[in-house]
Order: sequence, then structure tokens, then C-alpha cells
Amino acid sequence: MDLQKHARPQDAAPRGTAPRVSEMRASDADRDRITDMLRDALAEGRLTAEEHAERVEGVLAARTVGELDVFVRDLPAAHAGRDTAAAPAPDRPIAGAVPGAPDENVVAVFSSAVRKGRWRASRRIHAYAVFGSVEIDLSEAVFAHQQVVIKAFAVFGSVEVRVPENVSLRGAGGGVLGNFEVHALDSAEAEAPVIYVDGWAVLGSVEARPKRGRIVADLLDRVHRKVDKGLRKHV
Repeated sequence: MDLQKHARPQDAAPRGTAPRVSEMRASDADRDRITDMLRDALAEGRLTAEEHAERVEGVLAARTVGELDVFVRDLPAAHAGRDTAAAPAPDRPIAGAVPGAPDENVVAVFSSAVRKGRWRASRRIHAYAVFGSVEIDLSEAVFAHQQVVIKAFAVFGSVEVRVPENVSLRGAGGGVLGNFEVHALDSAEAEAPVIYVDGWAVLGSVEARPKRGRIVADLLDRVHRKVDKGLRKHV
């Protein structure tokens, strides 16, 4: 069955009326989410290799969220958790969940320091930028813990924090002749990691925001070993 024939563009919403979710333009994160469902379905034997390839091609061509849903509406993963909405993440970490002392320090003094790529995020990270810059990119990180605290101090320097789009992000800090900015984010997934960013910017800047198009694929360090094993069967 050619699923692309059923993924017709939705009619535009009347002027002055908010569009339904199915009519909204699909983002790269939306496409990645659907692609992950299809990959899992292939590994579980719910789809053949040909069906998987056909649907992935349709996902890449889809323009709206409604068109994407067509490709997974017959899969259990598309309906899991729809009846219950995730509660908003608390503004502060749960007492005792995160240690008071840092598990890791990232320091840049008259220099730069970068943490990015496939790395295991610690529960508490302290970042110090003194006449320098620190970049902490969690968009591909492995989260072994649900709550992560990043304490950032920027003195005549900058600290930048980037997170995936499907986690929760909270901030509590301030600036002294500087800029402290955290773009709050709420995940729709109950078990999604929560990143707390606080600290101070003194004649410097601290910024934390989501990295568009990036999602964490293995919540709480769930590695897709079964997926890789399933894919090898079709190679």
C-alpha cells in the first residue's frame, strides 16, 4: 500500500483561527520521532524492510504533523501514552536526587572548553568561564540520570548550554552587568531528562536553549541494542 497517497496536505485553517495540531508544519524533531518509531517497528518484525524504506521516504517528504501520523497510526508506539499527559517538571531538583558537589568541572580561563558529541552527562556539572568560553552540548549526550544540574559562572566570559528538543529545561540565576538567559522547555514525555541551569553572569553571559532538530534517542541511557540486532537480520 502506498501510504504517501493518503498523506494529503491539510487545508489551511480559516483566517484568525489557530490551526489544529495535525495541520501544523512538521519539524525535524517530529520527523526524527516518527523515524525512530519505524526503526523500532522494523526491529520488532512489525514492518518488512521494504515497508520500512517506503514509509521513511514518505516521512522525509511529509510537510505537516498530520501527514507524519499516517505512517505510524497502525503501530502500537504511536498510541502509547496518549491518554495521560506528562506533568510539568518541577522548578527545582528533587531533594537528594542531585549531589551538592560537582561530578564534573568544565573550566575555561583565557581559553575555551567544549563538551559535546556522544558523552555521558553527569548529575551535577559546574562550568567556569573567566575571560573565556564554555560550551556544553547535550544534544547527543547519554542521560544516565533523569535530573541534571549545570551550575554556570561566567566572569568576562560566556557559558552556552544546548539541549535536545524533547527534554525539560529550567533556569534560575542572575546577571551582574551581564546576561543570564534560559529558554524554558517542557517535554511531553514523563521520563524525559530535566536539565536545571543556574549560576551567575558577571560582565559576561550564560545562555541555555534547545538545539533545533535534535532529540535524545535513549531516555535514561536506554541503548537501542535490540534495534541494531533487528536491523542486522535484514542486511
